[in-house]
Amino acid sequence: MAAETAAAQSDAVPSGVSISKNYRRYALGVLLLAYISSYVDRQIMGVVLPSIKAEYALADWQLGFLSGIAFAIFYATLGMPIAFVADRSSRRNIIAWAITIWSVMTAACAFVTGFWTLAFARIGVGVGEAGSSPPSHSMIADLYPAEERNGALAIYALGVYLGTMIAFAVGAFVVTEYGWRAAFLLVGLPGLVIAALVRFTLVEPPRGHSDGKVEQAAGPIEWSQLYAQIGAGFKHIWSDKASFHTIMGVTLISFVGYGGAVWGYSFFIRSFQMDPVDTGVFLALTVGIFGATGAILGGKLADHLGARDIRWGPWIVALAKVVAAPLILVFYLSSMDVALWVYVPVTILGAFYLGPSFALIQSRAPLSMRTTVSSIMLFILNIIGLGLGPQMVGIVSDLLAPVYGVESLRYALLITSFISLWGAWHYYLAGKAMKAAS
Repeated sequence: MAAETAAAQSDAVPSGVSISKNYRRYALGVLLLAYISSYVDRQIMGVVLPSIKAEYALADWQLGFLSGIAFAIFYATLGMPIAFVADRSSRRNIIAWAITIWSVMTAACAFVTGFWTLAFARIGVGVGEAGSSPPSHSMIADLYPAEERNGALAIYALGVYLGTMIAFAVGAFVVTEYGWRAAFLLVGLPGLVIAALVRFTLVEPPRGHSDGKVEQAAGPIEWSQLYAQIGAGFKHIWSDKASFHTIMGVTLISFVGYGGAVWGYSFFIRSFQMDPVDTGVFLALTVGIFGATGAILGGKLADHLGARDIRWGPWIVALAKVVAAPLILVFYLSSMDVALWVYVPVTILGAFYLGPSFALIQSRAPLSMRTTVSSIMLFILNIIGLGLGPQMVGIVSDLLAPVYGVESLRYALLITSFISLWGAWHYYLAGKAMKAAS
């Protein structure tokens, strides 16, 4: 096992060698492509849900299970042991294998025969995606210094919005013209090319390189240390209140965000009677353009204001959520003509949180545990946010259906949206904790 670790580390950049700005940008771009691919494969479920519901006569709670828990439970739990390995070996290689697995399993969704086979395939996608984001966060943190990290991780977070854009735009057209099975094939297979780019064109940055205090990986992979490493990560998060409140905030906001992302396509079709292709194009352009704008703006504002007062890193997120709250209320209670316009500022403000959240967690984690701490954040975020968010919307929609009929989904999304304000409170507390600790 020690020999495997040594071989993996032989691809790392020597600690005395500088990493050029051009390479940093290239590496960030390739990791962004990987993140885009993961979100295309993840969000395609939101586009195919109406077709799958019709073909297999499924209830909303079953659709929520397929798009939430079936994916999230394995995605979240496997992230921690994979991160343990990544903190001791080649993060690059782990990311490449992860992309390969989720791409193959997404393509496999085209050949399912019913609810349970589709659930099994989505579990496979979750297994693959478990190995991508924590190592990517760690590599980016080692490539970019603290004063540029919010912006760099905000650019990485564009994968959420660009991936969702591609899923909606391409998925809606392909589902309409060729069927939902073809959509899974089309979005799954290109990931294999991205996996090759990661494996053969990226190198391992020295751990701690951007902080000027290079540390080597934690040594050979000894599985007996797994629980100790994960336990130390949880202890760090619990003792560092800024990290704790950030993880609480990002989890609650993701609970709302994943519910809206998975069910948004169905909501526009059910409540506004929009054409499926028109819905896909509208969501693709809005989420892709304005979501990306919000992610970059949130990261840049956090870097700029945080240079004057570090509390503004999380506070900019809290402020965005408070400003967005009344707009969300208008969005869900308005006619289509009003709602489509209001959706633009809601999308911009909704995208502020990812870059500052990822950067804060990476900046405060011990160098030898950056991947592990990131995986713990994603474990909590995805079990509650990704796993339960879409599921809860589906359950509430079914409960409201006898009273509100086709509009039950509208009110289910509205009810769950108020949880974002709870998340905003935790970001405010994270800022206070950062000042107290400085």
